[in-house]
Amino acid sequence: MAEHCATIAELMAASGVGFGTSGARGLVSGMTDRICYGYTAGFLQHLSAQGEFGPGRAVAIAGDLRPSSPRIIAACIAAIRDMGGKAVFCGYVPTPALALYAFGEGMSSLMVTGSHIPDDRNGIKFYRAHREVLKDDEAGMSGQMVCFPEGRFGADGMLAVPESLPAVVDVEAAYLARYVAHFGGDALTGLRLGFYQHSAVGRDCIPRILTALGAKVMLLGRSERFVPVDTEAVRPEDIALAAGWAAEHHLDAIASTDGDSDRPLLSDHTGEWLRGDVLGVLCARALAADCVVTPVSSNTVLEACGAFAATARTRIGSPYVIARMMASSAEGHTRVCGYEANGGFLTGSDLGDNLPALPTRDAVLPIVAVLAAAAQKGGGGRVADLVAALPPRVTFSDRIADFPTEASRAILALLEQGDEAAQLQHIGAYFGTLAGPPVAINRTDGLRMTFAGGEIIHLRPSGNAPELRCYTEAEDAGLAQALNGAALDIVRGQLAADAAQA
Repeated sequence: MAEHCATIAELMAASGVGFGTSGARGLVSGMTDRICYGYTAGFLQHLSAQGEFGPGRAVAIAGDLRPSSPRIIAACIAAIRDMGGKAVFCGYVPTPALALYAFGEGMSSLMVTGSHIPDDRNGIKFYRAHREVLKDDEAGMSGQMVCFPEGRFGADGMLAVPESLPAVVDVEAAYLARYVAHFGGDALTGLRLGFYQHSAVGRDCIPRILTALGAKVMLLGRSERFVPVDTEAVRPEDIALAAGWAAEHHLDAIASTDGDSDRPLLSDHTGEWLRGDVLGVLCARALAADCVVTPVSSNTVLEACGAFAATARTRIGSPYVIARMMASSAEGHTRVCGYEANGGFLTGSDLGDNLPALPTRDAVLPIVAVLAAAAQKGGGGRVADLVAALPPRVTFSDRIADFPTEASRAILALLEQGDEAAQLQHIGAYFGTLAGPPVAINRTDGLRMTFAGGEIIHLRPSGNAPELRCYTEAEDAGLAQALNGAALDIVRGQLAADAAQA
């Protein structure tokens, strides 16, 4: 007998754990066992309606290294078992390693991770048998009515009886084999690389892959405390660490990832981290893609470099990139890939021998493809030479943390009042002293403003956390960074004050 039933939408409203750009995320205090059980049950009920789940069907699950991940994994496994499924526990592994295994087996899967956000938060990513869930799947999940068995949870929302975890199934070996099979065991021979381990779940797996491809790898910065490394807004301390390591150890490059190891960081020989959208262009070019999909926030060097037959822009978030990649393949493109400004690289079709499509964010492919391309160019494998050959367009991103989503929306609403001419006037009144008169507005996701001199300011509320992100683009790094800081000062000051009074 069920003690209580509720829709997923009702559980989200009650817990504050909602869908963002990639799965459900929220405060660990809100992600009780009951909530995580309910979300998993709703996911599986949605899959059942699609013919992808039923009694006896296997569901793969893995997690990152946050302290809360083991408990949440156990709650998800309890739901899988109660619904008649078989839980396949893949351990604590990179998200793309889990996805590669699950897609290959034709089974649905879940990844317990909060990616880059601090460890007082966590999340669950949901995967159908052959791809991430898309936005229409989220709508289908939100409407599911789930029921909780009598006595399964205590008054605190935690499992009354702890759930045991199955034996771990190794999925990392196949992940490693994917890259050795495509690139060859000598692709990185001669390169001396650093790998910044911190608390990334791939901190042992990925160095093994780089070593198997011929590189000499130095392990750096391992941490037993969770470190919220954001590949899109790199912390000043991580910038300083990379520069110091590169100088001290004479490295050709340094690689790293975010917490669940699906988004890469790659530096050049000086320790300067590449922007993810520049890394994405270099990777797509190395793979000879004919169609490249990326969100609207990515650097316009994609179009300016002239390397691709077709490009497409989407809203921010891998589900939107995947949906557009699927459409591009249906339109006849045969070498389709996508990337995000955070560096996550997705393949929408097979891209050469032994590299089948993996339509989810991957950190290893862009790291290896760009390092291999640099090595083939000679000159000691200098990533900086590949970057220097691109048109001079540089993006910088930062954010205002702990900024309520309602405040972000109020700011955008203030700037978007009236018709387009009025909006350009509003934008010019606030930002015109920074970049000249605004000439174009893009509302695909947030508010992206292009100015007469070619500079870009893009404001967008985060889909995963209470923060306002700001992306700026200019012809050189110093200008892009200065423009970003000045724009955020205006947002924190006059814009926020005016929006609050509007």
